[in-house]
Amino acid sequence: MKINALVHFKGQCQEAFQFYAQALGGKVVSMMPYAGTPTEKHVPAEWRDKIQHATLQVGDNLLMGSDVPPQSQAQQPGGGFAMAVNVDRPEEAEKFFRALSEQGTVQMPLAKTFWSPAFGSLVDRYGISWMVNCTPASGEGA
Repeated sequence: MKINALVHFKGQCQEAFQFYAQALGGKVVSMMPYAGTPTEKHVPAEWRDKIQHATLQVGDNLLMGSDVPPQSQAQQPGGGFAMAVNVDRPEEAEKFFRALSEQGTVQMPLAKTFWSPAFGSLVDRYGISWMVNCTPASGEGA
């Protein structure tokens, strides 16, 4: 298991990650806009070129980022980040999701998505946002 930080932006994710890559000597390994994904219909038209998910690798560390639409709860004070748990098996995702969501609020139930065999998001009982993601095995689709 790995735990990574995910930083939410108000439309500057791509610019910020290019800056972080240069400043930290890292490499942007993914930069996925909302456009062309199943989620594009859930964001305003002017938001579709914004970044749904970005990953920056710096050594053995990952920093993840996302532009969150203005209507999102993540735009509220204290909502500018989320902790991300990345696991290898859906059973692990279920275990951690169940534990973290106890007495919390599930924002997106753990389910198969177009990028993962098991992904879900929640706010725990202490008000911290979490995302649990299962990375598909190499060569497997979600």
